[in-house]
Amino acid sequence: MAIVYLSLGSNIDREKHLCAAMDALVEAFGDLKMSQVYESEAVGFEGDNFYNLVAAIDTDLSVGELALRLRDIEDANGRVRSGPKFSARTLDIDILTYDDVAGDVDGVALPRDEILKNAFVLLPLSEVAPTDMHPVQGKTYQQLWEEYDQASQKLWAVAFDWP
Repeated sequence: MAIVYLSLGSNIDREKHLCAAMDALVEAFGDLKMSQVYESEAVGFEGDNFYNLVAAIDTDLSVGELALRLRDIEDANGRVRSGPKFSARTLDIDILTYDDVAGDVDGVALPRDEILKNAFVLLPLSEVAPTDMHPVQGKTYQQLWEEYDQASQKLWAVAFDWP
């Protein structure tokens, strides 16, 4: 079984789509370990604020199989892929890490570079896996968060009810 960290985000019907995504992840992979939900401003475009969180799953699927399964969950939640890369979305689920794998696997770059670039990824990841090591940086996610320019992106925890 591989331990996989996923980033989930939405800025269209945020609660509805994140709840549906978490339900689908539980159905497919069992129990989730999840961070708090954080709200952040859109990055890379003008748009409504996003809700983001990180979830940990265990899976026997390969990276490619997992990517397809996550794409199906996004599609079931109305994800539109024809727009620009940085745009509003109902649901975005990204594979952040897959065990300690580093490199391009089945077309997925691991670990995902957004871990080091975006507070809305790094903070919840440091919450779920504070002592886990980044496969390339050789530092824990807590260390990386402490070194991150936390004033560079606005981010705040929000109350979020998911059964």
